[in-house]
Amino acid sequence: MGAMTASPGRRVLLAAPRGYCAGVDRAVIAVEKALEQYGAPVYVRHEIVHNKYVVQTLEKKGAIFVEQTEEVPPGNIVMFSAHGVAPVVHEEAARGKLATIDATCPLVTKVHKEAVRFANDDYDILLIGHEGHEEVIGTSGEAPDHIQLVDGPEDVAKVEVRDPSKVVWLSQTTLSVDETMETVDALKDKFPQLISPPSDDICYATQNRQLAVKQMGAEAELVIVVGSRNSSNSKRLVEVAKQAGSRAAYLVDFADEIEEAWLEGVTTVGVTSGASVPDVLVEQVLEWLSQRGFEDVEIVKAAEESITFSLPKELRRDLREEAAALVAERGGSGTTGSGSVA
Repeated sequence: MGAMTASPGRRVLLAAPRGYCAGVDRAVIAVEKALEQYGAPVYVRHEIVHNKYVVQTLEKKGAIFVEQTEEVPPGNIVMFSAHGVAPVVHEEAARGKLATIDATCPLVTKVHKEAVRFANDDYDILLIGHEGHEEVIGTSGEAPDHIQLVDGPEDVAKVEVRDPSKVVWLSQTTLSVDETMETVDALKDKFPQLISPPSDDICYATQNRQLAVKQMGAEAELVIVVGSRNSSNSKRLVEVAKQAGSRAAYLVDFADEIEEAWLEGVTTVGVTSGASVPDVLVEQVLEWLSQRGFEDVEIVKAAEESITFSLPKELRRDLREEAAALVAERGGSGTTGSGSVA
């Protein structure tokens, strides 16, 4: 028993991969680059990614987040978030005389294209996802007449289609893999001829992060997921941890939200983070845990990630000039003094 360690057997399992995915990384860098290149303000429609800390950090640098395109004064630059937007939003931006930067994740864009393609072939499209989520609103907007939302297996009973031989499913990219397949199975029971998308549209990052948590959940009595409340993929990680056998799992934005009581009777803590979370927040959680005797950190590695996406092409042009030109060509009508180039 003469061990010097104050806390024998206490350890942290740290998930890999965790945190930033390629689409988030690209979107956040796009905002920073736009601010550098064009100066503030750069308007962003909706939170660029679903993370409180990231949004606050970008606001300090001069990004202005708006809910509606109409809130942006003419002659300005507006950026669309990683979650994507419906075609009508592009039209709103044109009407509002705005230069646009589209930071939609390429994997979301891929789902949008599939929606358009199947709608053109007159399929009924069953979109598996959460009602009101920005990604779902954007994808649905590509083909509103052909798409109906299926929010989990319990929604399947009320789905009706025109022709059961022309039905396809698509999904929000950030769902839990198991939950989605459960819904797909229920849909297949009802529509045996249901077609699956050409590729599994749950994104690689969502899948990998869930895989790591599954491996961890079996051993960790407590799992702490760093992420924001409105982040779909972060909330799914909490659910996956509990299903994998973890006694408790919590979502926190910052280390100071962790409660000491959670550690009672716990020897192994799992730590991971959602796809929109910078690693500095995870480091603070590890520091908080080490101060309480959880100093031994083991990596739980589920996959290698090397995917990167190139930045939005609009960052290669002078958008301030384009914005000013948009205002000028309409005779400057309706501007609110913001048409000048900063």
